[in-house]
Amino acid sequence: MLLLLTATLSAPPAARADTVFVINSADASMSVLDATTRTETRRIPLLREAHHLVVSPDGRDLVVGDSGGNELFFLDPQTGEIRRRERISNPYHLEYSPDGRYLVIASLRRDQIDIYDAATLSLIHRFRQPDKPSHIAFSPDSRFVYVTLQGTGQVAAVDMATRATLWIQDVGPEPAGIIWHRGRLLIGLMGRTDFVSLDPETREVRPAFTVGRGAHNVFPSPDGRFLYATSRVDSRIAEVDAATLEVRRVFEVPGGPDCIAFDSDGRIYATLRWIGRVLVLDPATGEQAQIRVGRSPHGIFVMPRRPGLGADFAFAAPGAVSGSRPMPQPVVGGGTITRAAPPPIAGAAPLPGGEMAVRVNAGHPASYPARPSLR
Repeated sequence: MLLLLTATLSAPPAARADTVFVINSADASMSVLDATTRTETRRIPLLREAHHLVVSPDGRDLVVGDSGGNELFFLDPQTGEIRRRERISNPYHLEYSPDGRYLVIASLRRDQIDIYDAATLSLIHRFRQPDKPSHIAFSPDSRFVYVTLQGTGQVAAVDMATRATLWIQDVGPEPAGIIWHRGRLLIGLMGRTDFVSLDPETREVRPAFTVGRGAHNVFPSPDGRFLYATSRVDSRIAEVDAATLEVRRVFEVPGGPDCIAFDSDGRIYATLRWIGRVLVLDPATGEQAQIRVGRSPHGIFVMPRRPGLGADFAFAAPGAVSGSRPMPQPVVGGGTITRAAPPPIAGAAPLPGGEMAVRVNAGHPASYPARPSLR
C-alpha cells in the first residue's frame, strides 16, 4: 500500500503557487485554493447547484455550469472575478468543440443535448433524449460529439454537420465519463466496475479495464503516457497505460474520487465527493495530501502561476490529444500555441466571422519558451 500522508505533507516550492478552483455542488459555491499553502483562500458564491467547468477556447474564461440555477458563469481564471453570467438551460456537463465553434451542453435533469454557437451562445439545435444525458466528448476534427445516456445505458453520437443523431449504442449500465482516446471512446460504467471501449466507426464495444465499483471518469495525464480513472464506490484512482490500457497501479483514496485536474508538473488534484475534500496526489512518489473544501466537491481546475503558462496550458500538453476536447494534431516539439481559423465542416451552417480556434504545437510544459499568458 502506498504511503498516505496528511495535509502536513511538505508543501511544494513557491514557484508552484498555482490556484485551484473547486466547485462545491452541495454548497452552491466555488472554493479557491492556494496550491502552495494548501488552504482555501476564498469562496465564490454561485446560485443553486453547479457541477462542471471548462476553459473557453481562447483561454480567457473559466466557464462554470450552474445546472440548478440555469446559468453559466464566466470567471477570470487569474483572479476568480465573475466577468459575466448567461442564462442557459440546465448546464450539467459542458464542452467546447476542439475547433472552438460550438459549446455543447448535456442537461441531465431535462433530458436534452443542446448545441450553442460558442461565440454568441445562441441555441443552434436541441436534441431530446430518453433519460439523463450525462457527459460529453468530441472527436478531434469536431465533426462528432458523443454523449453518455446514463438512464438508458447508451451513448449517442451527434453529427455536428447535419445536426442529427448518427447512432445510439448500448454500452452498459449507467455510463458516465467519456473521452476520445486514440480513435476510440472510453466510457466509465457506474453500474459496474469497469470501463469499456467503443469504436465510433463500427460501434463495437469491448472491455477496456477494471477499476472498481462505481467506475466513473477517466483523464489523460499531461505527458500522454497514462490515463487516470476514478472509482467512486470502491474509492480508487487507477493509473492505466495509455497505449495498452493495462492497469499499472491503484491508489486507494478514501472519499469517492470524481473529477481530476492536473498541474503542469503532472500532479493530480481530485475531488472527493463524499468527504468534502480535494486530494493532491503526486504520481511520481505516490504521496498524498488533502485539502478541505465545501460539500460534494465536483468539477476542478488548476490555474498555473508560472511564466509562459495560461489557463489553456493543458491544450499544449502531449496528453491533450485524448480527452473530452481532444486536440486534432499529434503533439510534437515546440511549445507555442498559435491561433488559426478552423477549417470548415462540410455541410455545416456558416458561423459569425472572426471566430478563431486553438491550434497546438507543443512539447512538455517544462520545455515551453516564455510567452505572454493568454490570461
